[in-house]
This record gives sequence, C-alpha cells and structure tokens, in this order.
Amino acid sequence: MAPAFHAPGPRRAAAATLAGVARYIIERTWDDLDEQAMDQAGARSKRIAEEHFPQIRWEHSHVVMDSEGTIKSFCVYDAPETDVLYKHADELGQHLVDRIFEIAGDISPRDFPT
Repeated sequence: MAPAFHAPGPRRAAAATLAGVARYIIERTWDDLDEQAMDQAGARSKRIAEEHFPQIRWEHSHVVMDSEGTIKSFCVYDAPETDVLYKHADELGQHLVDRIFEIAGDISPRDFPT
C-alpha cells in the first residue's frame, strides 16, 4: 500500500502521484440498493478489479446518503488513467459515475501542529 502524500506548505497540490500512478476520487450515484446489496457490490467491485483490472487499486470509499435519500459514494483508487476506472465501473454496474477527480494531494490536521 502506497503511503499518503503529505507535502509541506503551499506545495501540497503540486504532485500527488507516487511511482507514476495517479490517485483518483470517483463520485458515484448508486441504484436503490439496501445495505446487503451494497456489501455485495463492494465485494464484486474488489473481485472485478483483481480479476480484470489488476492495474488499479481500491484504497477506500465513503458512502453517504444525500437529502433525497440517494446513495452516493466517494471512492479513492490508484490507477494509470481514468479510462480503466470507467471500464471497471461499467463492468460493476448498479451505479453511475458522476465525476472522477485526480487527487492533487492530501492534508490532515497532523499537517498543522499547534
């Protein structure tokens, strides 16, 4: 697992790639799935990536419900390009990819000692 990128000061957004592989956040809107179906989708996503897209790595996801009850997720992946992420998403199904953003860097409260 690649370590998180933590650049000092204003250069945080300068370079987010490690070993030439970019990190991305995928914003997804899911079909109306219950908790069990979401768990199954997660397991299927992992299996599809391992079997068909070994060049990508799923780091983690945040799952939320918006004010209208729509399930969304924000998933962090390492990938050589966005096309492979769209192909993985198409094979997974049960959702739409709203947007994909390349991650410019990471910051956390640890970056700002008191």
